[in-house]
Amino acid sequence: MPKLSARPRVLTIAGSDSGGGAGIQADLKTFAALGAYGTSVITAVTAQNTVAVRAIHEIPPDLVAAQLDAVLDDIGADAVKTGMLASASIIEVVADRLRGHGVRRLVVDPVMVAKSGDRLLREDAVAALRELLLPLAEVLTPNTAEAAVLADMAVDSLDAAREAARRIAAMGPSVVIVKGGHLGGERSDDLLFDGAEELLLGRRVHTRHTHGTGCTFSAAIATGLAAGLDAREAARQAKAYLQGAIEHAEPLGAGHGPVNHFWRFGHD
Repeated sequence: MPKLSARPRVLTIAGSDSGGGAGIQADLKTFAALGAYGTSVITAVTAQNTVAVRAIHEIPPDLVAAQLDAVLDDIGADAVKTGMLASASIIEVVADRLRGHGVRRLVVDPVMVAKSGDRLLREDAVAALRELLLPLAEVLTPNTAEAAVLADMAVDSLDAAREAARRIAAMGPSVVIVKGGHLGGERSDDLLFDGAEELLLGRRVHTRHTHGTGCTFSAAIATGLAAGLDAREAARQAKAYLQGAIEHAEPLGAGHGPVNHFWRFGHD
């Protein structure tokens, strides 16, 4: 791929969030905050805010492919992340084009449900996600609900997260990080599994303003990979960045407000 910038280049393939807290918008903010040049492929346009997703319009798969080719043919990417992919047909075209462009450093955030509870991935697309995208992933970042779907088991404890991570790793990802935010308790630790195990330690912050945490975490990992870090170190640094973004979350909206992507710059 052509290299036009000394800065790491990171591409996000995801849905647009009109509220600005998740999706493409969260990813681009994260890339910018961490010093990378961000590009985007939009898979769906959503009408949403901190309370609900009001409407979703999926982008035709051929236009998704055209966006992806346009970016990678010219600007290139040192790492790529995926978020909301919506349908099996979009997953198919994304996997095909990523293979065609030889993308190696791929972070897959298997976005299935919005913070508001609205479904963002069709049920019939889960098989396509497992079969086509997981084998391409260097890092996969499911929350416990997504890990439960992918591993076909309940994930309600750290021990269950360990078993789920092992099952999911057998599907192809080099590294599986089962996020622990939904497990409850005073900790918010994530389980990283790459054949061995590491806990990414986190303090639980009692706030409702956590919209976009999964997008932000995966985008930060992708930025670290683009900068040349190994997956473990990229995950550690992403966890620290996200911790600060949650602790400095902005009280916007009546529901789940966004995290503060620019907290390191004193923008409270």
